[in-house]
Amino acid sequence: MVNLEGILLIVSFLSFIRLPALDIARWDLECEFNNTDHRTELNGVERLIVRRGQPFTINLHLRSGVYQPGGSALDLTVETGPQPSDQYGTQASFGLTDQIDTSRWSAAITSPPGNMVSLSICSPPDAPIGRWRLTLGQGGRVDFVLLYNPWCTGDVVYMDSEEKLREYILAQDGIIYRGGWKYPIPTPWNYGQFEDGILNACLRILDMNPKCLRNPGKDASGRRNPIYVSRVLSAMVNCNDDKGVLLGRWTDDYDGGVSPLSWKGSVEILRNWDTNACQPVRFGQCWVFAAVACSVSRALGIPCRLVTNYNSAHDTNSDLVIERYVDENGQLVQKSRDMIWNYHCWVENWMTRPDLKPGFDGWQVMDPTPQEKSEGVYCCGPIPLKAIKEGELAYKYDAPFVFAEVNADVHTFMKRKDGTTKKIISSVHVGLKISTKSVGSDRREDITHLYKYPEGSDEEREAFTKANHQNKLLQQQDNAGLLIVIKVSADMRKGCDFDVFAVITNNTPNEKKCRLVFGSRAVSYNGILGENCGFKDLLNVQLAPGEEKRVALRMNYSKYAENLTEDNLIRLAALLLDYGTQEAYLAVRNVVLVNPEIKVRILGEPKENRKLAAEITLQNPLPVPLQNCCFTVEGSNLTGGQIVTERLNSTVEPGQDAKVKIYFTPTHSGLRKLVVDFDSNKLCHRTHPEPTLHKT
Repeated sequence: MVNLEGILLIVSFLSFIRLPALDIARWDLECEFNNTDHRTELNGVERLIVRRGQPFTINLHLRSGVYQPGGSALDLTVETGPQPSDQYGTQASFGLTDQIDTSRWSAAITSPPGNMVSLSICSPPDAPIGRWRLTLGQGGRVDFVLLYNPWCTGDVVYMDSEEKLREYILAQDGIIYRGGWKYPIPTPWNYGQFEDGILNACLRILDMNPKCLRNPGKDASGRRNPIYVSRVLSAMVNCNDDKGVLLGRWTDDYDGGVSPLSWKGSVEILRNWDTNACQPVRFGQCWVFAAVACSVSRALGIPCRLVTNYNSAHDTNSDLVIERYVDENGQLVQKSRDMIWNYHCWVENWMTRPDLKPGFDGWQVMDPTPQEKSEGVYCCGPIPLKAIKEGELAYKYDAPFVFAEVNADVHTFMKRKDGTTKKIISSVHVGLKISTKSVGSDRREDITHLYKYPEGSDEEREAFTKANHQNKLLQQQDNAGLLIVIKVSADMRKGCDFDVFAVITNNTPNEKKCRLVFGSRAVSYNGILGENCGFKDLLNVQLAPGEEKRVALRMNYSKYAENLTEDNLIRLAALLLDYGTQEAYLAVRNVVLVNPEIKVRILGEPKENRKLAAEITLQNPLPVPLQNCCFTVEGSNLTGGQIVTERLNSTVEPGQDAKVKIYFTPTHSGLRKLVVDFDSNKLCHRTHPEPTLHKT
C-alpha cells in the first residue's frame, strides 16, 4: 500500500532543498550576435541593445564546477527606472526553466553540460522600453537597452511586412514633401536614428518629460505602451511646456539660432540638445518637428512615417470652419487666428489601439508641432487615421483638430474700406494630396484616401454627420455663371521672368462688365504674407455670353527676387467684381519657384570602409553672380554623423557651374543616400542623388 502521507512529506522536504547556485566568474554579452539578431547592430555592438518579446543570449563562464541540467540554480532580477516595482511591471525576479516563455520574463540554459553556460533570456512583448539592469545570482550585473519589437507578433507595434519595416524602422534617410499641392517638392532628410549617441538622446527625451519628473515610477511603467510614449514624444519634440528639443520660429528673425531650412537631418539637432543640457535647439518649423519625431520613434522601435497635408487648416475654435478675410484687392488681411497653411507635416506611428473599439489599429497621427494645447500641453495625438476618416471625433486623442486640418470648410469675406464685410464666392479646399514617401522607393505616395472618402460620396456624408460637420452637409455649390481660375506657365524657375494668367469665363446668357484685381505676394508655407511681387487692376473687363478671357500678369525676377521667403512661394489672388450683381469671385493659387538641379556623380566603386569621392555641380540660373558659395553633405553611415563642408573661393557667374569634390567613407553595406545642400548670397537649395550601393 502506498503511504500517501509519506510521499507528501518527501515532496515538502525536497521543496526546501536549494540547488547549488552557478559560480559565475565572468560573462560575455555577445553584443555583436545579439544586436544583429535583434536588428539593432547599426547602433553599434559595444553594448547590448535588444527588442522585447525576443530571446537574447549571454554566455556565462563558471569559476568552479560544471553545469548539469537540473543540478544548478540561478536567480535573476531585472529592473528599470529609478523606482522599480513588481506592481508597475518595472521589476521581475525569475529563475531557470526548461524552456523560454516569451510571454513573461524567463531564462533557460541552451548549452550542453560544461563550464561555459549559454543563458537565453526573454522579456515579455509588453515590457517597458528603456534602460534595464539584470542581476545574475549574487553579484553579476548587466546593463542593457530594451526597445519595441515590430517583428514580434505579440508586440502592439507589430507590422507584418519585412519591406515596410525596412522603410519605417531601418531606413535612415527619407523624403519630406514641401512646395505646394500643385507642385509637391521632395526634400531629402537624414533621420540618422542609428548614428552614434542618438539612441541615448532619445532615451533622455523620455527621462526629461514632465510626467517622468513628477512620477518616475509610473512613467517607467507607462513606457510599455506606445500610445503613452507617442504622446510624450509629441510634447517633448517641442519645448513649449518642458525641456523639449526644438523651439519653433515662424518669422524671418533667426537671431540666436538658424533657419529651419538649414537643417539637413535630425542628428545634429538631437546631439545639440543632448550635449547642451537639454536646452532647446533654435529653430524648427513643422517639417523639422515631424522629422525629429520620426527619428525618435524609429530609434525606439515604433514604425513611423512622415506625412504632408497640403492646404492644411488650422482651426483654433473647433467649429470646423476657417474664416478668411481679403481686402478689395483680393489680398488676405489677418482678422482671425484660423489659417490655411500651404502645407503641414506630421508623423504617423503604427500600433494597435486596445483602448478603442476594434477596427482602429494601424497608423495613428501624432503631431509634435506646437499649435493648440491638448489636456493643457502642446501636443497632438495619437489618433487613428480611421477615426478621422469616419468622423469619430470623440476618440482619443485630439480627433477634432486633426479632422479639421483635412476637412474644414473655408468661408471667405471681403472687408471693404468702410468696415463692412461681404461673403464672396471662392473655391478653396483643404486636405489636398496628403503625401508620404513610398515604401522602398523615392516616389510620392498619395494617402488622401486613408483620411477622407471621395468628395460627394455617401460615405463622406455619413462621416460628416458623425462629426456634426453641418457646414459641409448644408453647403451647396454657388454658381452664378461667372468662373475665374488661375493658370500658370509650365516652367517657373527661380531667376526667370514668367507669366501667370487669370482665366475668366462667362457662362451666363448676358454680357458682363467686371473689375479684375490680379495680384501676387510672397508667402511663407504657413500662410504669412510678404511683399508685393506684381499687381494689375483692370476696371473694365467686358465678357460676351460664353466668352473666355485670359489676363496675363508678368512676374519679373527683378521684382520678386528680394521679396521671396526661403520657401520660394508666391501667392496669386484674382478678385473679380461683377458690376451688375455686385457679386465677388475669388481665385487663389500658390506657386512654387523651382530651384536648379544639383548633380552628384560618384567617382569610383563604393566599398565599405574605403574613402569615396563625389563630384557635385550646380549651374547658376540667376541673371546675377553667386558669391560665398558653399556645398554641405550629410549621410547616415557615410559621413560619420558629421556634416562635410566645401566652400568655393571664386564667384560663379550667370550660366556657369559651381563645382566641388567631397570625400566620405561608407561604414556599412547597403543602400545609402547623401543629402546635399547649396548655399550662397542669392540661392539656397537641397537635393540628393540616386541610392549609392556600398559593397562589403
